[in-house]
Amino acid sequence: MQAIIPYPNFSPELFSIEIGGFAFALRWYALAYIAGLLIGWQLIVQALKSPRLWPGEQPPMTPRQVEDLLTWIIIGVILGGRLGFVLLYKPAYYMANPSEILMVWHGGMAFHGGFIGVVVASWLYASKYNIPKWQMADALAMATPAGLMLGRIANFINAELWGRPTNVPWAMIFPTDHLGLPRHPSQLYEAGLEGLLLGSVILWMVWGRKVTRTPGIVAGTFFLGYGLSRFVVEFFRESDPQFYEANPHGYALWVGDFGVSMGQLLSLPMVIIGIFIIVYARSRNSIRP
Repeated sequence: MQAIIPYPNFSPELFSIEIGGFAFALRWYALAYIAGLLIGWQLIVQALKSPRLWPGEQPPMTPRQVEDLLTWIIIGVILGGRLGFVLLYKPAYYMANPSEILMVWHGGMAFHGGFIGVVVASWLYASKYNIPKWQMADALAMATPAGLMLGRIANFINAELWGRPTNVPWAMIFPTDHLGLPRHPSQLYEAGLEGLLLGSVILWMVWGRKVTRTPGIVAGTFFLGYGLSRFVVEFFRESDPQFYEANPHGYALWVGDFGVSMGQLLSLPMVIIGIFIIVYARSRNSIRP
């Protein structure tokens, strides 16, 4: 008989209250977003308070500007994440039900869309206030893994985005799986790779090696590290259900006999962009007088 670790059956809600016939609930996923943003904010503020980490010992912005930027980022995350999910994962459904596009409380956020939203929002903010863009990108790259880790843990608590069927000793049966199959807890794999491991490497680069003195290296490392982590985890994660009708494995694209999931398809450009940014940043720094 296969060994299975019992799934800790969490409630997706920390608590709920009812006021005037309306129910209000604080969900783990919302708490993960809030905590991730606050932790990221504090990481950036602490880095800005250490001039030795930045080129010419000049931090790119003030702590007050980080507070203002946080508002822009929240808007970018919500709009980008939701639109990314709508356009990349369920375009036909939302074309038929456009009134549900803005119903984020029903779930459905795409990391890659949210990431693009953050890039656009921070780029606009940097342009408006004349902040060095590559240094801002490094700061945001340092702050992001903590939020990714908490978000994946929230996915685990919600028993969503679980992995493929497996016979490994740490397999779990998730209550939301109507087939009742032992599966990889792939949410925890992602939390460990995208969050804990990548975040630890970046913090070591920033505080231990002071790599932020060469603008762009940390941002490139984040792109590369996230892309590789997500690509690897997708081998263990159940593919998105909207692709099941096309093939039994839920792949978004076939390359010969090799299937590629939507997550892998979207992660490959991040790997390429990450390598390009690192090479560009190093070459740009080497030709400075």
